[in-house]
Amino acid sequence: MADLGDYLIKKGILGPEQLQEAQTVATSRKLKLQDTVVQLGYATAEQVMRVLAEQHDYEYYDLDNVPIPPAVVELVPESVARENAVIPFSEEDGKLKIVVSDPLDFNTFDKLKFILNREVEIGLATREKILEAINRNYGQMDGESADSMLQEFTDTAIDFTETEDDADSDDESVVDENSAPVVRLVQLMITEAVQLRASDIHVEPFESRIRIRYRIDGVLVERDSPPRRLLSALLSRIKILAKMDIAERRRTQDGRIKITAGGKELDLRVSMLPTSHGQSCVMRLLDKDNIRVGIRQLGLSERDFRIFRNLTRRPNGILLVTGPTGSGKTTTLYAALNELNRPDRKIITAEDPVEYYLPGINQVEVRHSIGLDFALIIRAMLRQAPNVILVGEMRDYETASMGIQASLTGHLVFSTLHTNDAPGAVTRMVDMGVPAYLVAGSIVGILAQRLVRVVCTKCKQPFTPSDAQIEAAGITPEQLEGASFMKGAGCSHCGKSGYRGRLGIFELMTMTSKVRELSFAGASTVEIAKAAISEGMTTLYDDGIRKALAGITTLEEVFRVAKRS
Repeated sequence: MADLGDYLIKKGILGPEQLQEAQTVATSRKLKLQDTVVQLGYATAEQVMRVLAEQHDYEYYDLDNVPIPPAVVELVPESVARENAVIPFSEEDGKLKIVVSDPLDFNTFDKLKFILNREVEIGLATREKILEAINRNYGQMDGESADSMLQEFTDTAIDFTETEDDADSDDESVVDENSAPVVRLVQLMITEAVQLRASDIHVEPFESRIRIRYRIDGVLVERDSPPRRLLSALLSRIKILAKMDIAERRRTQDGRIKITAGGKELDLRVSMLPTSHGQSCVMRLLDKDNIRVGIRQLGLSERDFRIFRNLTRRPNGILLVTGPTGSGKTTTLYAALNELNRPDRKIITAEDPVEYYLPGINQVEVRHSIGLDFALIIRAMLRQAPNVILVGEMRDYETASMGIQASLTGHLVFSTLHTNDAPGAVTRMVDMGVPAYLVAGSIVGILAQRLVRVVCTKCKQPFTPSDAQIEAAGITPEQLEGASFMKGAGCSHCGKSGYRGRLGIFELMTMTSKVRELSFAGASTVEIAKAAISEGMTTLYDDGIRKALAGITTLEEVFRVAKRS
């Protein structure tokens, strides 16, 4: 067989002098000829690899934009793919086609046959393209991933942290700052979560395993499970970072971690909860980029956007944002504050806890341990002569009545309330014990919201829902005429889910004279809702259907978060 140099000359890629120089450099630097030719700039990695494929009678693969079936990807563990820089490409008749970058690395070929326990066929591609394909298909970042790290823990019997007896007793001994494997695993876990755009990380202990899940676009996705014996070390490392008491295992604990991951400075809110199999930990990733949005970017319809912006410009009154945990209430309130945050306005917030730090705004954190609760903070706030007040949550009579007093004395008050829809907020406040006339007189607007996943822009394609779905959604023939339904096929950009990112759906109720009259009379939620709809309010469900008709989201997403009235 002619050697690589002869092939390169024959193909006109190198001249004899260039080949001689490349061979000299390769010998002196102890490099392979193919790598040296690329380093000297005489040929591209792709040109050299095509020649190598021809020389060794292998097929060359261009891995760019070539989809590899998930079922094939799953046949090779991520740790094996990364460690050996190989990627499975296809499977036929029990033979697995593996793409490698070195046609002479027979040791790796034998190792793959042994690990995978099947016949392996070799194809060639450049190392860079293989690594890109690994990142694309395994959905991870460059370099080591948490999955491959966990594989390392699972595959070896060496215990990096403690003895089995210690693990069984759940005694969380202090983890040395330099206990490399666990320290690395926690850092990788956080970095991976950032790369995957997760909003929180859940570490949950069970009888025989630890389950790690990331919440991505509001949906929990399970990752590889570490061995149960790592629980103590893993939790101790997180507690050290969050400045918690690592010896305390019976009480709930809250902490905060400041960390740099994925090139970003992150704040993590950490919560520890004792469960029957050990402590469950949730780390909430607070990314400052998420709250640098204007009201325009929230997803409000043109009508609701105009009304909401006018409400935020009022000199006094209460503006409530309602919805369950994780529905984007904080983002909406901060978007409003960002718009109002000017040198001529004083803004004070009372939050439990302060999630994001906003420059130019006075933020106060609730501390129940010393009696610093919402009502006390609001009382003190009023002596500071603010223009705008944000109360984290109106959770009881005292907080609600103090907020109402603040609004009646000429302040604009923003707050949140846990109700299912906008009209329900009125009756909820009355249920708390606030007189109906005060509720009717102080509230200027209520915004209910949910978050729906947005169809991936890279793989979206036209889609026609079934007649049953259209009937269930209550879509009229008139609405169908201008509809352009979309669905994501699933690609590497969206992690094969068909969705990437989230957007709000909204229900904005303003206190018109009719709604105020009903609130004052102590009317039911249903009566208030009917009056608000008759005066132009769009319900959460209807706003979601509009976004589905426009191809922004899907009907399934709307059904998931809102119900038809």
